[in-house]
Amino acid sequence: MEQMQIKNLYDLTETIAAPLFDGATYPWELLPKISAYIVELGNTLPQDRYEKRGENIWIAKSATVAPTAYINGPCIIDEDAEIRHCAFIRGNAIVGKGAVVGNSTELKNVILFNKVQVPHYNYVGDSILGFKAHMGAGSITSNVKSDKSLVVVKSSFGSIETGLKKMGAMLGDNVEIGCNSVLNPGTVIGRGTNVYPTSSVRGFIKADSIFKKDGVVVDKN
Repeated sequence: MEQMQIKNLYDLTETIAAPLFDGATYPWELLPKISAYIVELGNTLPQDRYEKRGENIWIAKSATVAPTAYINGPCIIDEDAEIRHCAFIRGNAIVGKGAVVGNSTELKNVILFNKVQVPHYNYVGDSILGFKAHMGAGSITSNVKSDKSLVVVKSSFGSIETGLKKMGAMLGDNVEIGCNSVLNPGTVIGRGTNVYPTSSVRGFIKADSIFKKDGVVVDKN
């Protein structure tokens, strides 16, 4: 289970949300806490670098936000982030420094670490994406099971009950997701792993590996 712990997935120096991780073991423990944390943190952000726009929405002055983007609070857009044409941020979202939220991408209850890219037609809900994680065009997180039961994270070394009805994917630092892939509820992917395009992924995928078609996982050379 240790491979799925926060300490083995994320570099916490690469997110403005680092204090939220204090005392937690697994990243999905933070999902119910994102909204309140944003409001608490937002009210402490320096006004010379961040501007409050609307109710519980803080946007760094160095960020670029397209006029066609929709942003609902609570939300923090950190420095040098780019929110592109027709992005849809539904709320409870932290977008890290230098991150890209692209055309028709939808975010809901998420933490995007610094330099994350979700640039083309992505849905990211109830998920945490680590430093420089990238989701290819059309790849999405599926955050609710078809039978609406609570999400269980499964792996070869056991399963963990999350107690959550909604949980998408926990992507470690530098994870690459291929185009048109689906990350099923309770997916956890270790640092530096690549997922082939058009994949359907579930459970835990170890760090520094390649997820190929039909669920075949190999080590990177």
